[in-house]
Amino acid sequence: MCAYVTAPASALAGCATLAALAALLAPPQGAAPTRPALPAPGPSAAASAAAVAPPVTTTAATSSSAGRGPATGPSPGPQIPGSSRGFGRPYEGFAPAGTVLHRTSPGRAGLDPRPLDAFARQLAEWTDPAHGAGYLFPGATALLAHEGTVVARLARGDALRYGPDGRELPPAERVPARTDTVYDLASLSKLFTSLVAAQQIDAGRLRLDAPAARYLPGFAAAGKARITIRQLLTHTSGLPADPRPPLWQISGGREARARAVLRAAPLNAPGTHYRYSDLNMLSTQLVLEKVTGKRLDTLVREGITEPLGMTDTAYNPPHSWWPRIAATSNQRLPDRGGPLRGSVHDANAWAMGGVAGHAGVFSTVDDLALLAQALLNGGTYRGHRILSRHAVTLLERDYNRRFPGHDHGLGFELNQPWYMGGLTAPRTLGHTGFTGTSLVIDPASRSFAILLTNRVHPDDATPSTNPARRAAATALARAIPARPPGGGRSWYAEPKGGAAGTLTTPALHADGPLTVSYDALVDSGAEGGLVLERSTDGSDTWRAVAGTRSSGHGERAWQHVRVRVDAAPSRAGLRLRWRFSAAGPWEGRGADVAGVRVTDATRVLFASDCPHTPLTAHGWRPLARPWPLAPGAGTTPDAVRCGATPRAGRIRTQKP
Repeated sequence: MCAYVTAPASALAGCATLAALAALLAPPQGAAPTRPALPAPGPSAAASAAAVAPPVTTTAATSSSAGRGPATGPSPGPQIPGSSRGFGRPYEGFAPAGTVLHRTSPGRAGLDPRPLDAFARQLAEWTDPAHGAGYLFPGATALLAHEGTVVARLARGDALRYGPDGRELPPAERVPARTDTVYDLASLSKLFTSLVAAQQIDAGRLRLDAPAARYLPGFAAAGKARITIRQLLTHTSGLPADPRPPLWQISGGREARARAVLRAAPLNAPGTHYRYSDLNMLSTQLVLEKVTGKRLDTLVREGITEPLGMTDTAYNPPHSWWPRIAATSNQRLPDRGGPLRGSVHDANAWAMGGVAGHAGVFSTVDDLALLAQALLNGGTYRGHRILSRHAVTLLERDYNRRFPGHDHGLGFELNQPWYMGGLTAPRTLGHTGFTGTSLVIDPASRSFAILLTNRVHPDDATPSTNPARRAAATALARAIPARPPGGGRSWYAEPKGGAAGTLTTPALHADGPLTVSYDALVDSGAEGGLVLERSTDGSDTWRAVAGTRSSGHGERAWQHVRVRVDAAPSRAGLRLRWRFSAAGPWEGRGADVAGVRVTDATRVLFASDCPHTPLTAHGWRPLARPWPLAPGAGTTPDAVRCGATPRAGRIRTQKP
């Protein structure tokens, strides 16, 4: 028995992008910015289908139009092949610079609405205290977008639920969360500081590997003379995590507190340790203000929010926004009363007048969507450029390879599955915030997921928001279909808390060795994976086929697997099955299988794209309609009559 796996399928035929169509649909670049709006999705027929179907045999049928037809069995879902490029065909570069966000239904965008509907229901449960241990936060707003299209925009729960005493308000006095609710972003503010730093690097006012003390001589105090701009932005400076004593305990106003930041001493030599630190971003703020002669809030407004039309983003939001601002905590140390609305939750940022390098920005999902799309576009949106294309690549380049697990671009975290979920990949960038916020941007699929919550209302002693953060990104990843390298029919298995899903052939009878080939796209998350198994006794005894196990996270390329299987004569015949499982602290997108071929020396015994070839599915579901077959895809019903002798060269490794 032998097996081998070919190189990833990175160059696939067909399924061209709709960039040209998006350009035609977009309004003129001179037009006023418009908000991407999509009504909160409600339950749908597709969403009500069980994600893990009961055992059922699915049989492909012919269709006069495409040579394929819908399979019987589990609810096949929407007509997936549409405008989406597909999850298994990662983009390498930026989206077209003219890409402007539009809104449409998931189905029209070529996405499966069921994962998005399930996320909407889950979000409602997380905001409901009646769910006990499942309760995470009072209110939340989320926005998901793919290839320039907003496919989900929803709000659940309350922006204000608790009074100054920490008790629930009467329903009539609560303020519901809305899609335009303004949230305290907490540490997502670090991204704005980092973008301003990248702008100054773009302009030649800062050098990435120059000591920060070159621009701010006072920073050299307490052994910090060698710390560089890059080390501040990647949290490798050696500085402590927070100012000690806290800035709010220092009298004398903002200037005295800035001097306290400059007096901070490192705990480690620069470049030798990774430590996430608010002091890094406070120090970056002081460098930027010294170099430009402007306050950070002015730099953010002039360089980011005004050019992009982010009209609901600001430090110290005006009082007119107050009815839309989500409440945070009732603070007792320092005693600031509460619940806070419009005053930054972070006490050190509050001590800096609400404008700090590490916290202080308030925003909405719509405004953050404009920023995310600008980065996917290579630093521009509606003709307004905020960064050069080169500067954007600095945000998604991993500078922390010495510190595995702490991948970091300039200011942006990279490749963090604990909150990026199914969108995780080496170039996926984002950040989280203490108030329960997250932003995940995936250049490989040109997608992003935004989740804003008021987790710290009425106090900070609330559960982690990480399950919701992962769920937002993973729902979008699972909604994006994966196009097989050769087109045709494919099956998808979604991770379900460690439960295994199986996809099984009927009994096959042959007199000698078999050749089994198939394409697989696997993202199993922390644990688990996909494996091909065999059984010859007609019972439930299965053995793994050597060389066929696939697992891991962040995988975006299809793998073509071809294996020789010994098949001694057996009355029960040989059955093959693909078993997928996922477990651990986080789950990936799932597994896709397509292009299954089983042949002996003389004939095709099984081909998943042939008519009347049954597969028994437990926890797998077929796409509603097969993708168009790619030219030269190998054995197909049109090329070889199923069950006939294969032509020379037809049964082969699929070259990507």
